[in-house]
Amino acid sequence: MRPALAAWLVLSLLAGSEEMCGDPAGAPSHSASAPQLSPEERLSPHMPESLRCDACHAIAFQIEEQLSRAEGKLGKKALKESDYMEVLERSCSQEWESYGVLELDGEKRLAGPGLPRQQPLSVMVSGGPWPNRLSKMCHGYVGEQGEAQIYGAHRRGPAALRQLLCHGDKGPCAGRKAGEPDPPKALQNEL
Repeated sequence: MRPALAAWLVLSLLAGSEEMCGDPAGAPSHSASAPQLSPEERLSPHMPESLRCDACHAIAFQIEEQLSRAEGKLGKKALKESDYMEVLERSCSQEWESYGVLELDGEKRLAGPGLPRQQPLSVMVSGGPWPNRLSKMCHGYVGEQGEAQIYGAHRRGPAALRQLLCHGDKGPCAGRKAGEPDPPKALQNEL
């Protein structure tokens, strides 16, 4: 009788352990997959149009952080021209490795420091072409706007810098307020 009782006990524990070690019965399971990137998103040397507004906000954040850090070393005093030019060069030439793309509600978004927090269960694709694209865009903004104008906007505050780089007439977020999502895209057959 004892061997039968022992066998029953072992089998009962093994059968019950599946429920105790795995997900509780009826509990929803969660999974996340990496975003499916188009050939343009994977291979183009340029930032895809749909991600340029997010990229601009990431660049504005990094420029703001670097300039504020440099000013902090001087007690919040204004930087000399040669100093802010060096900081802007360093800002654009950084690694950009903490940025990548994820899919949120079926839409691809750039994610990283300075961008809105995304849902906790998502897979971000970083590295690859993203750092080079961000660096290239950053250098383009500095060349187009000029170091003095960018530094002046920084001195007026983060909103002024984002307005200058991202929300101006020709900015990638033109016509939208800071933090506003991208407008829905028209389907090609509707054009």
